[in-house]
Amino acid sequence: MTRSNPTRTAVAALVAGALLSTTACGLGGAGAGDAKEAERTGRVAGEITFRTLQLKPTFTGYVQAVIDAFEKEHPEVEVKWEDVPGDGYNEKLVADAQAGALPDVVNLSTDSFQLLGDRGMLADVAKLDGGSAKEYVPGAWEQFKLPGKGDSVYAYPWYVTPEILTYNRELFERSGLDPAAPPTSVEQFFDYAEQIAARAGGQYAAFMADPKGRLPGDWQKMGVPLLSPQKDRFTFDTDKAVEWVERMKDLYAKGAMPKESLLKSDDINQLYGGGKLVFGPGSPGFVKDIKQNAPQVYAKTQVAGAVTGRLGHIGIYAQSLGIRKDTKHPDAAAEFAKWVTNGPNQVEFSRKATIYPSNAQGLADPFFSDRGDGKDAETLARAVGADQLKTAALDANTPVQWTNQVGDAVVREVQKAITGEQDARTAVKKAEEAANRLLADAART
Repeated sequence: MTRSNPTRTAVAALVAGALLSTTACGLGGAGAGDAKEAERTGRVAGEITFRTLQLKPTFTGYVQAVIDAFEKEHPEVEVKWEDVPGDGYNEKLVADAQAGALPDVVNLSTDSFQLLGDRGMLADVAKLDGGSAKEYVPGAWEQFKLPGKGDSVYAYPWYVTPEILTYNRELFERSGLDPAAPPTSVEQFFDYAEQIAARAGGQYAAFMADPKGRLPGDWQKMGVPLLSPQKDRFTFDTDKAVEWVERMKDLYAKGAMPKESLLKSDDINQLYGGGKLVFGPGSPGFVKDIKQNAPQVYAKTQVAGAVTGRLGHIGIYAQSLGIRKDTKHPDAAAEFAKWVTNGPNQVEFSRKATIYPSNAQGLADPFFSDRGDGKDAETLARAVGADQLKTAALDANTPVQWTNQVGDAVVREVQKAITGEQDARTAVKKAEEAANRLLADAART
């Protein structure tokens, strides 16, 4: 699912980004990226380990059924399944990598993919399984390439989540806005937020500040170049980025955002569910939560395509399945990862959780195109999200260079500008300098 905040759901729990700072330099020893990459033998056989992230007990039956069907199809393969909690997931990956004990097939979030992929610990699945690219949504397959590695792909896309736009139709109208004409650019979104703040009288707000979740997505959608053409340094110190900070500062002062949301964003469901927020999280899973927990507000919830801005694309957040670079059974590992991520299996998973297939055949299933009568927000959200995924592209995703450390460094400077501690231009300049220092440090490790 995309790393921008609207797409994060409980079933795709992100591992703690702070772990990157404590573990990124610890992968130089045994089991590191200098291992010889496995090559297929033509025989699908052997015992492989499969690690998932926080799927038990809710999805035990589903996952075990997928494993059992694969073993029936490939009787010479035995799959040993282990499921681990989200807390400490990166730490466990590092410990296993250092011990040469990574699983053959491992469930990776964006952060953990970056952690292992950047250090050469994952097999090139485009090499292992070159014909698979056409089976997946292009934006999902592309997301698991790495800078400087050409057409190599280092994980199979698994389940994904797109961005959508959710908003309270009643509060929209009360603010003098047309619910049938939602914003389509970041600048227009800010214009709407300003009008909402002017009409709300402090009774409700437009959106959560949450700079960590909004960046770098908003900047990309405004046409801000995040990286140099060589992708070796950040280049977002531009007039457009400064404009974004200035608008955020102005809107924050006018009450368009809850004051506390500048530093935290964990109460967004409560605020939206309480009728105190116009724009909710841009996640289909959020719509389902509101339906269950705040039915009165759910009845007023409207869904539209995500703000795309100049890109014309959305970002996606994808969970993936990586193959251990030196697995002893590359044929079994690759075939199993492809089996888990095939169309029918991904559709079945999507029926049990608010997620979407990265598999193009799966996404074409009628389950994702049914809009019902066009009035039920959950049904509509599923269809809108699926439509958006068909055109999702990598240029709207967070680049791997934008690590959690980089995001934190940028946000620290931006927050100071929004609260008036420094001017916007200084904030963006200092943020770029801090980001480039971190990028240079990472290149030396």
